Amino acid sequence: MEGSLIGWNCIRFIAKQKDGKRMNFSTLTKDELIQSYEHASPHLDFNFINAGEARHVLDWLAGINLSRALTLAVKSAGLFKLLSIGRVQGPALKIIVDREEEITNFKPEPYWQIFLEGKAKEGNIQAEHEAGKIFEKDKADSILKKTKGKKAIVSSVEKKSSSVSPLPPFDLTTLQTEAYRYFGISPKETLSIAQDLYTAGLISYPRTSSQKLPVALGHESLLGKISKIKEYAGICQELLKRKLQPSEGKKVDPAHPAIFATGEQKKLEGRSKKIYDLIVRRFLACFSDPLEREIITAKIDVNNEIFVTKGMTIQKQGWHDIYFFMKLEEQELPPLQKGDEIKQQKIILHEDQTKPPKRYTEASLIKELERLVIGTKSTRAQIIDTLYQRNYIREKAIEATTLGIAAVQTLKKYCPEILDEKLTRHFEEEMDLIMEDKKKKEDVLEESKHFLFKTLEHFKKHEKKIGEGLVEAAKETRHEMSKVGPCPVCKSGELMIRSGKFGQFVACNKYPDCKTTFSVPSGSLIKTTDQLCKECGFMQVIAIRRGRRPWMYCLNKQCPAKIRWRELQAKKAAESGVVEEKPRAKRPGKKKKSVS
Repeated sequence: MEGSLIGWNCIRFIAKQKDGKRMNFSTLTKDELIQSYEHASPHLDFNFINAGEARHVLDWLAGINLSRALTLAVKSAGLFKLLSIGRVQGPALKIIVDREEEITNFKPEPYWQIFLEGKAKEGNIQAEHEAGKIFEKDKADSILKKTKGKKAIVSSVEKKSSSVSPLPPFDLTTLQTEAYRYFGISPKETLSIAQDLYTAGLISYPRTSSQKLPVALGHESLLGKISKIKEYAGICQELLKRKLQPSEGKKVDPAHPAIFATGEQKKLEGRSKKIYDLIVRRFLACFSDPLEREIITAKIDVNNEIFVTKGMTIQKQGWHDIYFFMKLEEQELPPLQKGDEIKQQKIILHEDQTKPPKRYTEASLIKELERLVIGTKSTRAQIIDTLYQRNYIREKAIEATTLGIAAVQTLKKYCPEILDEKLTRHFEEEMDLIMEDKKKKEDVLEESKHFLFKTLEHFKKHEKKIGEGLVEAAKETRHEMSKVGPCPVCKSGELMIRSGKFGQFVACNKYPDCKTTFSVPSGSLIKTTDQLCKECGFMQVIAIRRGRRPWMYCLNKQCPAKIRWRELQAKKAAESGVVEEKPRAKRPGKKKKSVS
């Protein structure tokens, strides 16, 4: 859809034409581009073009008008702060704030678990009562009383073999979640790296929601090309000995197949190499054997109360030999037979409490947005990044800020339709209908304008109240996001991130009474963190610089790690024969006379 619209804009605005041919390709390899050119469609796909244009206009109309309305509302209450909200941004923020409210309002509930510990003939064993978590204390006490000091006899041992099919190839969302899980690479950065790999011709188009690998791709040919890469040669040679039938998922994309490696070669380093390796191994693993495992379930009878223990051993690694990122922990049980007695057994009552739901990470939030059909595979990572930039959310385990919570609460009260995920999903479905030629672009846009006029009219009526609801939250969030920690000099002040003539720095808020300041890396965006330096225990901030991975920066000039680094740099300079010279002072020169 996006590609069709970009092409159409080039055709009509640059070439001044009303139609053109359409190439379709998923990789930028020479062979596929030539084939795509030779088999180009005779006309542009106007259904996709119309759907793409409708999306652009929808997002522009909603985003520019609602964001301006929100900014003006805050301005009417006496504060200028650029705020944004949009067709997808609003529902995404609401999901985070709803989770925040769940955590805040969560009331832990006590529960009990009963464990049996003892010795089998050839090793120790631990089993849990089959009831699992017990929420009635009386019931737990009754089981404990009934089983204390009684014989523990193995009543059954069941062995079951099971196989785990190879994981399906990557669509974009799964690639982003796996890269975050195994390497801690954010979804936005993963997409950026994948895009670079695509433009270098190393992988297929990454912005896909497909988990299918059509036969037309030429599986054998692809594996043949990848086999020329030394690291994957052995794997490919083994796979090419069999009939190639990939394991596939349910997701389908009308435009592109799942992400696969092309076999083209280029030297890669750092995170690019990690993402490429993840993609190649996932692709190759699709053609491998299932993982075979044996699960043993033993039941132990203690005075008619049943305790259960399970073990798992891997019989055959299968695809896991290739795609080894997923950790599989074996749990071996000692040999057990029906009728065996568990000696020296103890019955233990363990008390705990239910835990609140976990906060979203960027990866799990993208997965949730996909499940709710909010946004597109290409835009979800950018939406989350925008929420960070607007100070609506913070931290890796995503936490809504005071401003983010206030924005949702205020809009929920006065303009709930802006946050309505059903409405967002409705327009996503309308876009699909345009692509299928079942609906006209003009009708969808007219419907969206009607919704927008109604919303803005409602918004204008409550503008001042909305502004008042956000101003204090904006100020509080600004303080939250700038606070580094207590001042180590005056003890009564707080260190805050400040901006000056030469960039950001950290200073005590008790200035001029306390003139404590700390420098931070120049040219970086500085964010607060609650983590202390492992070397000296001093406060740290996060420094973010374009093109570099964010890093922790200790504010202590005398931090042992910094001293060691300076000494190492001086040693390297001395060994290389480079001596740093002091810059010469400029000699005062005569002013040139201006010539008219």
